[in-house]
Amino acid sequence: MTTAGVDGRSGCRAVARHRWLAAALGVALLAGCATRSADVAPRATDPAAYAGWACSRLHDEIDTVQQRAADVAYAVDSRVGNNMIALGIGVTVFWPALLAMRPDGLEAAELADLKGRYEALRTVVASQHCPPPPEAMAAQRLAALPVALGERLVYEERGGSGGSSGVGNSSGGMSGGGTSNGASGAPARQLGLLVTALRRDQIEFRVDLDGKAFAAPWRQDLTGNPVLEGRAPLLGWRRLLKPDLALGQVLAGDLAAADQAQPSARVRGQVVATGPQTVAGRHFDVAVIELFGEVPAVSSVANSTDQVSTRLDGVMAVDRRNGLLLRLELRSSNPDFSVRRRLVRVEPPAQP
Repeated sequence: MTTAGVDGRSGCRAVARHRWLAAALGVALLAGCATRSADVAPRATDPAAYAGWACSRLHDEIDTVQQRAADVAYAVDSRVGNNMIALGIGVTVFWPALLAMRPDGLEAAELADLKGRYEALRTVVASQHCPPPPEAMAAQRLAALPVALGERLVYEERGGSGGSSGVGNSSGGMSGGGTSNGASGAPARQLGLLVTALRRDQIEFRVDLDGKAFAAPWRQDLTGNPVLEGRAPLLGWRRLLKPDLALGQVLAGDLAAADQAQPSARVRGQVVATGPQTVAGRHFDVAVIELFGEVPAVSSVANSTDQVSTRLDGVMAVDRRNGLLLRLELRSSNPDFSVRRRLVRVEPPAQP
């Protein structure tokens, strides 16, 4: 691994923190003047640029364009804080809603470029009479996937010192919690994710904890971002992960507690290591991400002081090709955001 292993041990190539600060400053300095949504017109792209492309390639490129547009819109919405658009999983984008968010200079220019590409791609799809994209995962991607339909990913799950994890209880609330180093001493539980569907842009799992199944599934896109709505009661994240994670890349998104009634938290991260790794007997192309941010303070603390948030830090390791989670460790004094999750084995499909 040119980089750190999943556990971030010696021999890893780490990224200095000053690079994070420089990147953040660069983003701030590049911000342009405000642009009215009416002024954001598509930047023309010649459809001839995509002539001769196979329908499958055209559909993949449309997905890429829409995913990037959603990421830009999410960044605008997070900064402005107007919550005009709720972006979850998937690649369907409603362009008028994106352009109505009044993006700033560079973001407006990028959205204009993306919309121009999108319109050119749709023109070629229509001219070539391409059928709708299939729902099933492409054969090439399926062959490269390190897990198969019916296999069960088994994680060791630990929470804070109270013996909890980032998993809700049967009533939908969070149990347990702890301090920044309490998770390591909590008793381990077994979290199972059984692969039930492999779709073109999504993997779906059936979830169980210590053998008890949850009714709601866990669904994630192929970058590893889960569908937060209607999910099994696990701690999740929104638009944190991106395609083709690269060393040094800066990330930002939301964390959502297992108890969906709890407020979400903003989190940032940086890819500190990348490379091949064998985990639980399977080969993965791993990205290790250092995370930090602010999460809501525990209500008892917030009521007794002026503190409304508390620090969070941790690490996440995912497969860069498909977003499968290999390791998650979050440390916080808020038990809703304190968890250790580690892939320990992959079980074969059950025999009929």
